[in-house]
Formats: sequence, structure tokens, C-alpha cells
Amino acid sequence: MNGAARARGAAVLMWVAVVLSSLAWIAAGYPWPLCVAAAVPLLAALRGLIRGHRYTYAWASLLSTGYLLFALTELLVNPAARWVAGLSLLLVFGWFCTMVAYLRISPAPRG
Repeated sequence: MNGAARARGAAVLMWVAVVLSSLAWIAAGYPWPLCVAAAVPLLAALRGLIRGHRYTYAWASLLSTGYLLFALTELLVNPAARWVAGLSLLLVFGWFCTMVAYLRISPAPRG
């Protein structure tokens, strides 16, 4: 298994973790429809992440910044949700890093 395939697998696993962490906000007292609605935009990236489309990795890294900012804000201002926010922050940052790693390792298309 080459480096690009490992990075792609890690990015998909981190995507699953981020989706589950967005649902974990229910335990912090957020309403479940809001948590499910927060996970829906992540589904748009799943197909391209699994197939290894570089374009998907590029725009999904931009998508992750919104989740990163939300987790950072909640970590700073919401004491009741700090444990979920800290977990989400680490997972989203890990997902972002694995997507960037895949983009750096995988060969760029010629054309």
C-alpha cells in the first residue's frame, strides 16, 4: 500500500470520526435535529473521498474549517460542552491534516 492510499484511508476514517463527533453534540445538550443537520453537509464529500478525487479533497478541506471554527468557539465559550468540543476539534484538525497529506502525496493529474 503506497503513501497516497494510506493517506486516503486515514482521511476516510477521520471523516467517519468527524461525522460521529458531530452527532456526539447530542450528549452536550444540543438538539438532535441540529446535530443531524450539521452532519448532512459532510455527506457531500463521502463519494469523492472514497474514490480519491483530488478536487473533493481540496474543497472538503475548506468545508472542514467551518467545523473547526465551531468546535474552537464552543471550546472557549461553553463550559458544559468542552469535552465534546475538544474531541471534535482534535478530530476535525486530524481530518484536515489527512486531506492535506493526501493532496501532497498523491500525484497531480496531467493535462
